[in-house]
Amino acid sequence: MTPAARMVGRRPTPPRRLVALVLASSTLGGCVYFSPDGAMGPVAGRVSQSIGMEAVKIDSPAAAAYARSRVDALLSRPLDADRAVQIALLNNRGLQTAYNALGVSEAEFVQASLPPNPAFGFSRTTTGSELEIERRVVANVLALITLPLRTEIARSQFEADRQRAIEATFRLAAETRRAYYRAVAARETVTFLEQARLSADAAADLMRKLGGTGEAKKLDQARAGAFYAEVSNALAQARLRAGTEREALTRLMGLWGSDLNFRLPGRLPAMPRIQTVQQAEEAAVRQRVDLIAARLELDAVARAYGLTDATRFISILSASGRRSESRDRAAPLEPRRVSRGFEVELQVPLFDLGESNVRAAADIYRDGVNRLIEKAVDVRSEARAAYLTYRASHDIATLYQTRILPLRRTINEQVQLEYNGMLIDVFELLTTARESIQSNVAAIAAKRDFFIAGIDFQCAIIGGGVSGGSVGIGTTIATAGAVPGPQAVAGGDGD
Repeated sequence: MTPAARMVGRRPTPPRRLVALVLASSTLGGCVYFSPDGAMGPVAGRVSQSIGMEAVKIDSPAAAAYARSRVDALLSRPLDADRAVQIALLNNRGLQTAYNALGVSEAEFVQASLPPNPAFGFSRTTTGSELEIERRVVANVLALITLPLRTEIARSQFEADRQRAIEATFRLAAETRRAYYRAVAARETVTFLEQARLSADAAADLMRKLGGTGEAKKLDQARAGAFYAEVSNALAQARLRAGTEREALTRLMGLWGSDLNFRLPGRLPAMPRIQTVQQAEEAAVRQRVDLIAARLELDAVARAYGLTDATRFISILSASGRRSESRDRAAPLEPRRVSRGFEVELQVPLFDLGESNVRAAADIYRDGVNRLIEKAVDVRSEARAAYLTYRASHDIATLYQTRILPLRRTINEQVQLEYNGMLIDVFELLTTARESIQSNVAAIAAKRDFFIAGIDFQCAIIGGGVSGGSVGIGTTIATAGAVPGPQAVAGGDGD
């Protein structure tokens, strides 16, 4: 075979140097692969460590079946706070959207770690009897050079998104616990007011009978009837509150259909020992997931600012290897004429010198710094305020349990004895009953507030958001006014 014939049959190869550059660039940013669990490993580990719960991403029929079996097992028994939280983490679809967003972030991170795809070009032109074939390999050189830094930026952003997913899990857990204690407290209030209405009904019926015999004045009958009506009205309001609180818990747990028949206990659990955290604000600065995410996002912005500053004068930089060959179609046995070379394309910054990008990046970075400092100040303050509220609510609830309610029972007993001995009238007896009902309802609310304050304190340390609608001392006192007090009754009689 002649050299010309061998030249005609040989398959032309692209420029070796450029191909080697493109292949070697795949190692510049390090090897990044998709995690087998959709980036959920660190999320599940942190959730288990911090709140002792299991976080599961439902991304397959097997995962869905596992979550459903766990939910069924948890619903088979009366709920406590931990079971309610675990059901929410397994069954709440809003939380699954946060896990889906984390999967998208991981895909963006993996994509950012890959070198840019080279472009292959092929052209075939003829001029008369002249045939020219050209092959090109084009690569974005700037993207190859900055690949390691862009990978690190994407890594920081991905880690920040992972912290956001942990924060979403903490937030759902905290909201579910709050809803659970509110629902149980509302149910306990209903139970107490149902018993109080039975007593009020008996008193009103007794007054009616005594009135029929002339032994009770019409005023006393009216007071007993009004007391019964007031307790009945407070019971209706409590039942409404219990229904809405149960539905709020239902939404957070993601339940519907036959699952709605879940069972709640009849009263709040006993108050646990108060938690003590040394230097709560320092612990919050170290552990708050939203603050960690803000730090990671600021790190990504800082790296991006360095990238903008380094490439401010180069907007487009690409290189291409070129190989072309031509031959005379009229003389097919003649050897082909082969030419090789490369070309570099560079955008010349005649007008835009990159200053606008650099200044914008600098202000974005300073904005991130200011926001991070502001958040750190807020986190410290939230930790201190949450601890103060937690301690105060504990003292208030304890005072109700150890002092106020025992004294109320003693007052009720003594008033009943004096009434039986005809030393006091019906007005004082009913006034004492109203005050006792108020104290018991307020005691339930104070106990509920203590549990919610404990949740807020934990959220102030690890993240998840402090309750925006947390019931405080003022609301507790207002709740006690569900049944009108003696001043309101006296005012009504005075009119």
